[in-house]
Amino acid sequence: MLGMNAQTSFSSTGPAHSFISDICIVGNGAVGKTAALGLAKAGWKVTLLAPDIAAVTKTSTTDWDVRVYALNHIARDLLTQLRVWDALDQQRIAPVDAMVVNGDTNASQIAFDAYAAHADALAWIVEDNNLNAGLDAALRFANNIQMVTGRAVRLVQDDKLASLYLENGSVIDASLIIGADGSQSWIRGQCDIGLDYRSYGQRGVVTNFTCAKPHHGVAHQWFTAEEGIIALLPLPDNKVSLVWSAPHALADVLMQESMTQVAARLSVYADEKLGTLTPLEPQFARDFPLALIKPHSIIATRVALIGDAAHVVHPLAGHGMNLGFGDVVALLSVLGDKQAQTDCGDARLLRRYARARKEDVLLMQLATDGLARLFGTTAEPVRRLRNFGLNLVNRLPVLKNNLIAQALGKHK
Repeated sequence: MLGMNAQTSFSSTGPAHSFISDICIVGNGAVGKTAALGLAKAGWKVTLLAPDIAAVTKTSTTDWDVRVYALNHIARDLLTQLRVWDALDQQRIAPVDAMVVNGDTNASQIAFDAYAAHADALAWIVEDNNLNAGLDAALRFANNIQMVTGRAVRLVQDDKLASLYLENGSVIDASLIIGADGSQSWIRGQCDIGLDYRSYGQRGVVTNFTCAKPHHGVAHQWFTAEEGIIALLPLPDNKVSLVWSAPHALADVLMQESMTQVAARLSVYADEKLGTLTPLEPQFARDFPLALIKPHSIIATRVALIGDAAHVVHPLAGHGMNLGFGDVVALLSVLGDKQAQTDCGDARLLRRYARARKEDVLLMQLATDGLARLFGTTAEPVRRLRNFGLNLVNRLPVLKNNLIAQALGKHK
């Protein structure tokens, strides 16, 4: 049986092993890696199970990643505490100093800015490659973490222990299993946790451009009934990242067109503020389906879900990753003092974690789902009402400041 004192790695291509740890985290995304670092720093012995070694050791390239995140203050503070934020390539991070949200008429909009919110930025745009490179570097030097590559095929839980059985015959025994394995979570499925699923009939299309005019750190978003929701987020050096929540038929067209053709489509929205958009090399786009996924529980016997395994929301607010980091913060609050806990998988602790996340997640689900549905209709009375609402909120300081605080992650 294998334990750990410093970070070690094991591959499923080798002989079968029996691993013992306090916590096993299943998933190789940024949220799972961050949870591993935080819980190991708190003194827990952590096993991080990833499907393949390439996914764990992914590093940044000189190309700009089309997948980016708008990280809020909660995310930045957590990464700073774990000494990851300062290890990121800061030249590839862009602060969002302001945001302008436009309705489907030229006269309807709402604007937010960091100065009015007494904040250094509304958010920071970080590439997936940059974030994961920093996390991977931290994991290589972390104590109390062992990294195992392989695929789980069976989960067994009882009142005292949870065991993961891998394809090659290895077994991981832990007091707590954390499912950080994405929206199609295998861990969630093994626990028979039901969920509510609703497709938005859209796909997110992402790519990057340079803009002819300075963006001045402003994120622009357009809510349109016919073409979905378009966001252009600031990147360093007059670059912008496109996140287009497009109806399926339009997404099919966008993925078939050249990026120059996509830029031409965007000109009706972007030219006035950003000037002509030019595709970044190499020119390509990615797309992913958009849905609302609400598991009926984020805990089970000796299991906790985090990140997309626990909740998936529409990306219109850019807070999917932030919700995942909020999960990690809540877990660390419950489990952070190892000396005060004898069993990290105790049902009472897991219920405390679930309660801590209920309000924040529900508010974000209601907000993003409500906006997506409100702006998804072409009915003229609804269009007039929603555009009036945008202008009204823009003129109500108390409501507007509350929305800013929610976006910053400072509403507590």
